Amino acid sequence: MLQCVFLLSDSGEVMVEKQMTAHRVDRAICGWFWEYVLAHAAGDPSKVVVSPTHYLFQVYRSGVTFLACTQVEMPPLMAIEFLSRVADVLTDYLGDINEDTIKDNFVIVYQILDEMMDNGFPLTTEPNILKELVAQPNMVSKMLNVMTGKSSTIGSKLPDATASFVPWRTTIVKDASNEVYVNIVEELDACVNREGVLVKCEACGEIEVNSSLPGLPELTLSFANPTIINDVRFHPCVRFRPWEANQILSFVPPDGQFKLMSYRVKKLKTTPIYVKPQLSSDSGNCRVHVMVGIRNDPGKPIDSIIVQFQLPPLIASADLTANHGTVDILADQTCVWTIGHIPKDKAPSLSGNLRLEEGLAHLHAFPIFQVKFRIMGAALSGLQIDKLDVKNTPSAPYKGFRAQTQAGRYEVRS
Repeated sequence: MLQCVFLLSDSGEVMVEKQMTAHRVDRAICGWFWEYVLAHAAGDPSKVVVSPTHYLFQVYRSGVTFLACTQVEMPPLMAIEFLSRVADVLTDYLGDINEDTIKDNFVIVYQILDEMMDNGFPLTTEPNILKELVAQPNMVSKMLNVMTGKSSTIGSKLPDATASFVPWRTTIVKDASNEVYVNIVEELDACVNREGVLVKCEACGEIEVNSSLPGLPELTLSFANPTIINDVRFHPCVRFRPWEANQILSFVPPDGQFKLMSYRVKKLKTTPIYVKPQLSSDSGNCRVHVMVGIRNDPGKPIDSIIVQFQLPPLIASADLTANHGTVDILADQTCVWTIGHIPKDKAPSLSGNLRLEEGLAHLHAFPIFQVKFRIMGAALSGLQIDKLDVKNTPSAPYKGFRAQTQAGRYEVRS
């Protein structure tokens, strides 16, 4: 049971305070939490924080911290998921959540929080139902214009009072173009040790759907190889029994863009590109040589390749150059090698010297290389869509499919 929800700005200012129960939470807890955040500024603060008086849960989005407090034990994931849902709903309402939009739409934000939780427990979290209960900002502005005399008529229809029996889908879908798009979006997490051995490689993926279908359509999505995926999570619209029986996704989609499911594919055998760092030091000088190339061609162009690493401590100067791309050393001593794409005629390489501070002969701390890349048109896990059936539509809809893979946490140790 959550007792209170605060929305904090980037400076720690309390922008919104919503007490959820009769037992009020003193706003001083926000001051304690902000001191904790400043003390852990070097890294990401924990999602769950235990203060002397409360359990705190926090989610950070676009400069706004969503903070929930309770004095009783509760499942942490429920609190974090609720705060994430609040952030998603506000983004849906306001378009972009930041300090200005939260303050400008304080009444709407407060009303949304009031509808989403009842006596400390999540109640209404579907945006479709909330839009039936809380007017969107443009409607509120028109109503205020009428009340203040700036306009003589509202000129628009108020939100429907009757919600759909399918909570995630509105009763009347306007301007439906009779099309649906399905995107496979994956992130590759990998770790390569100092010997060049791949010790971890897995893909975390999402199935994103953008639906603009009229009426109450029934969709069935099947995969060519569903057995490779694990740790699945579904949107509430997915019927669980067809998935359990035949690993088929059967659902009535929300209108617009939404995440249909998330999954994980474990123990992948290889990565699309390799990064081979070599560092050796003696007499106060460290020689650096890094090579990058294609290890497993996915059949689609690999672009947006970036290799970066933190310069080791006690480095007096750095002289690094690359035969392809650009090399920049940032103010926080991060070396960023922007490669872009790998040319066919040569393998990109970075080389140079790091001068150690006076009195040091050898390098004692070796950097970890972070790798970024993007592949449009391919899912590295190998997951493939077999077919998408659409029923209960007046005519055959247009169906589009796309896949994309990008690097998540891809580390190479040196």
